[in-house]
This record gives sequence, structure tokens and C-alpha cells, in this order.
Amino acid sequence: MIRSLLAVAATTLAVAIAPAPAAAQSVGAFVEINPPIATDNQSKIEVVEFFWYECPHCYALEPFLKSWLKSKPGYVQFVRVPVIWQPIHRSHARFYYTLEALGRQDLVAKAFETIAQQHNVLFGDSEEQTFKLQQKFATDSGVSADDFAKAYNSFTVNSNLQRADELTQRYRVEGVPFIIVNGRYTTDVSKAGGEARLIELINDLSAAEHGH
Repeated sequence: MIRSLLAVAATTLAVAIAPAPAAAQSVGAFVEINPPIATDNQSKIEVVEFFWYECPHCYALEPFLKSWLKSKPGYVQFVRVPVIWQPIHRSHARFYYTLEALGRQDLVAKAFETIAQQHNVLFGDSEEQTFKLQQKFATDSGVSADDFAKAYNSFTVNSNLQRADELTQRYRVEGVPFIIVNGRYTTDVSKAGGEARLIELINDLSAAEHGH
């Protein structure tokens, strides 16, 4: 199926995707970027998910991704990138990278539940209030206030934020969840025809890339 879709892609009209000097070709289920955008790890097929903690569609995709991560091929590397559009997205992105820097993947999942399902957005009227709300979430889960503050303002977190901002612009992310396969294909739940079909498509596109 993928071979036939790729054959169709080769005949479609290219449109620009900025700021990267690449063209995009749509086949319905996915869009091909030509030439592809270089990934960070050339030894793996990189699958990137752009997401936002408050996005209900991202939350709905979570169980499918968790199941896939247990069985995905070894040649696939999964990278999660928090989308950055407005101050609330940047705040949630910083929160995500802070929890990641602390090594608390369990709290990443808990934050998703808190923000997306319980509608406690952990975002205040000021940066200080937002920090206190997010810090309290962490300290209530066993993280020391000092450790959270250090990670929150760390070079690593700031660098990751800058990278997420650059990628959001480079791929012109307009909605989430948004999937990139190896810098060559983009797709989403709607294009693929549902969460389960999206996972199938990710596997097919990754296998096609691995076979190159």
C-alpha cells in the first residue's frame, strides 16, 4: 500500500513549506517533504510527535502511542516535541522539559492527565504564578522545590525550548497531534483515518524509510 501511495506522491504537485527550503507532496494519508529535513539521529528512523498537554486529541492518542512504543521496531526512535505557539504552549513546553530533565516520566503522564482530563491547566496570570502552580504539582509528587527550580531554569530546558520552537516553525505545525516520520513524511490522526490507522501508517512509513 505504501509503495502505491508513494508512487502517487511522486506525481503530485509540490507546495512550499517554510522556513525549510523543502516541498511538500500530499497523498491524502500523509504529506511527503522533498527534499526531507535532516533529523538529529541519522542512525535511526526518527518518529516525532508534536503535542500539547491541553490537547484532547493528543490525550486520546496516548494509549495508542504507549502500546506502539512497547512493540515498535528497534530501528525507530520516538521523539516527543511540545508545540510552541502562544505563551501557554511555551509554559507547558517548559513544564514538560523540566519533568523530563528531572527524570520523572511518571509525572509527564500525570501532568497530561491533570491538564487534559482534569482541566487544571497549571497556567497562571503571570510567569511567577505559573511557576508556583507547576512547582506545587511537582512537590506534591515528591520532587523537591529546589530541584524543580534548578531544572526549570536550566540550560538543558532552555535549549530544548529553543529547539522545540525552531521545529514548530520549520514544520509549520498548525495542529496537534502532528507526526513527522524521518523528516520526510508528515501526517496526523485525521489524515490517517483514526488513531489505530495512524499507528499502522507510522509503521509502514518507517519501514519504507528503513528499506531505503
